[in-house]
Amino acid sequence: MPDAYVALEGGHVVEARARSPGTARGELVFTTAYTGYEESLTDPSYEEQVLTFSYPLIGNYGVRRERFESDRVHPSAVVARELTDDVADWLADEGVPAVDHLDTRGFVTEIRDGGAIPCGVSAGPDATPEDALDALDACVPMSAHETIGRQVSVDEPVVHAGGGPTVALIDCGVKGSIVDSLSARGAEVHVLPYDATPAAVSAVDPDVLFVSNGPGDPANFSDATALVEEYVGEVPIAGICLGQQIVARALGGTTEKMPFGHRGVNQPVMDTETGQVVMTTQNHGYTVADPGELTITQVNVNDDTPEGLESADLDVLTRQYHPEANPGPHDSLGFFDDVLAMADRQRPFRAVASD
Repeated sequence: MPDAYVALEGGHVVEARARSPGTARGELVFTTAYTGYEESLTDPSYEEQVLTFSYPLIGNYGVRRERFESDRVHPSAVVARELTDDVADWLADEGVPAVDHLDTRGFVTEIRDGGAIPCGVSAGPDATPEDALDALDACVPMSAHETIGRQVSVDEPVVHAGGGPTVALIDCGVKGSIVDSLSARGAEVHVLPYDATPAAVSAVDPDVLFVSNGPGDPANFSDATALVEEYVGEVPIAGICLGQQIVARALGGTTEKMPFGHRGVNQPVMDTETGQVVMTTQNHGYTVADPGELTITQVNVNDDTPEGLESADLDVLTRQYHPEANPGPHDSLGFFDDVLAMADRQRPFRAVASD
């Protein structure tokens, strides 16, 4: 007898095996990565989503905390063809429902054909199809998670000491490896809440304003957008993933939801000037539709969506993908060197006295 159920949009219920008990809901998405499952599961960008792994076996090299990108698992539930006991036990300890022994290929095909969809998950000895359907009914679109930043951001500033340029990093759900990449280059990184005020940024007196990755709709990060509007032209600005989208919106651009997004470790990105192609890790469901005042410098080879935006006049540099991603690829790690190089050309910072 099955002891887990996944309810999909339209009322279709799929039977499965429970590996971690509980009930959850969220947007059903998939990743094509076959390594890096620890990093994916602790990536804040998966908040409020049910993560399906397309690779059939997840957990074949165990679970090590030093690989985590944050201090907890972020997907609301996990779906796989087969989970090892190591991963299943970890998810149970985290209180995150997980199921396996179902056709994940079918899920991936459905998402690719129809886009990311709401779903409900119920797992455990008392699970019923009705529980999964009730969870499905409680789903809301990602755009309706208006305060999702609060779920993944620091509450108070956190400082990572360094002797180099000072970076004010707006934490919209930052991955630990982004902070590590900046720190490894000597930067002093001040991680600020997603809704930081201009006064909080002014107190840092940064050489670079950096907007992080994170979950959800960039339209719901109005405070971060306002910071970019406030300081563009006054201090160099950089962003990764959600950060690129926020920066673009602040500079007259627009964003849109993608059918099923980019989630995996093999997304090809081409430089529009040189034609060079690098492989990248990505995790996002929204993209820049119009770059506004910025210039598109890199595009996704598969669908031509913007992967890099720049403005030499404004000292702005962003990437849609994750140059720092673990376990890789690391073809584009030079992005962090380019960001900190902007600090060497720093404009005089205009302090803001109050909110």
